Amino acid sequence: MKKTLSITVLGLLTLLPILSHAQVAITAVPFLQIEPDSRGAGMGNTGVGIADNAAAMFWNPAGLAFQRGNQVSITHSNWLANFDVNDLFYDYLVGKYYIEGVGTIGAHLTYLNLGEQAQTSETSPDVISRFNSYELAFGVSYGFEVSKNFALGTSLRLIYSSLASGVAGPGISAQRVSPGSSVAVDLSFLYRTDPFMLGNREAKFSFGTNLSNLGPGIQYTDNAQKDPLPTILRFGWAFDIDLDEEGVNTLTIANDITKVMARKDSFDRTININGQDSTITEFRSVGPLRALVDSWGSFERFDGQEIVEVGLLQQFMIGAGIEYWYDNSFALRAGYYYEDPNNGDREYITLGAGLRYGLFGIDFSYINTIESQSPLANTLRFSVLLNF
Repeated sequence: MKKTLSITVLGLLTLLPILSHAQVAITAVPFLQIEPDSRGAGMGNTGVGIADNAAAMFWNPAGLAFQRGNQVSITHSNWLANFDVNDLFYDYLVGKYYIEGVGTIGAHLTYLNLGEQAQTSETSPDVISRFNSYELAFGVSYGFEVSKNFALGTSLRLIYSSLASGVAGPGISAQRVSPGSSVAVDLSFLYRTDPFMLGNREAKFSFGTNLSNLGPGIQYTDNAQKDPLPTILRFGWAFDIDLDEEGVNTLTIANDITKVMARKDSFDRTININGQDSTITEFRSVGPLRALVDSWGSFERFDGQEIVEVGLLQQFMIGAGIEYWYDNSFALRAGYYYEDPNNGDREYITLGAGLRYGLFGIDFSYINTIESQSPLANTLRFSVLLNF
């Protein structure tokens, strides 16, 4: 049975980003931060240094430069399963294609369905109107091989967010809510060593960086300021080693460090309420280029109850994972992910597995949250892929 959320429009615009991702009150369209493939999700949300399949378009598009062959993959997840809302789900469709003499190009489609909503007034539970909420993004990616060990990559992404299209907020001077849209680019690099011997086992090391979702902010009403895109800086490494001389058993260890590069300034404003002056704190978006510089310091944010200060070290999100393959046919994965309590407060263990048979493959991942009441508890992702 489909469930509805009876909330006001203004409540919707503040609640949905919270439901979608942990970066509360900083960015719009936080669905762009959801890790799309089950493999990376099963390894503690790591993939910048791995980037060896079509999902490299999310983790590090430079990884496409080292890839040959073609692949199509789709990932599905019933999002925020702990809320028991059946019409809230996430889908990610991605494909790559190798062109001789050009390289590997790719395209992806990301879709987050936020279900059916019901608008009510501030004074009555009666339903005024119903509407569907969703967000999507379409992008293309390309990786360029500068040398046999070093590659550059980029993506261009179109973003569309329809949270409460056509619905008017409360108040005489209320503006109608319209879909928001924007465009974003990714810039990345990836370095991979030649295979080397560690003892009598062959090993490889890779390191990469990806600056994603760099672009103008999104605006939903005429009288509102634009909210910044979730510009993300990821950097990470991966280490691969054969566990036997034949290379039948292999192990990959990976580590990603992530930071939100969007920013909002806080400032005090004096307002008059019933003849009394009162000072309130408001937040104003910072342009994307300026935010790349300003984000290397502490900032203030409203956590729903009070203004908190988030220091630089608190802003880094850490993921670590391990993957074991047997004969390139069966994989087991595990990982750990951590965010500071003042900067999202997500902490969980991830588990995953994968199977490959001929041209087909399937992966799944599971989130075991440290906090039992976390909205991400029991989140499952399933990915199906086809090589051709």
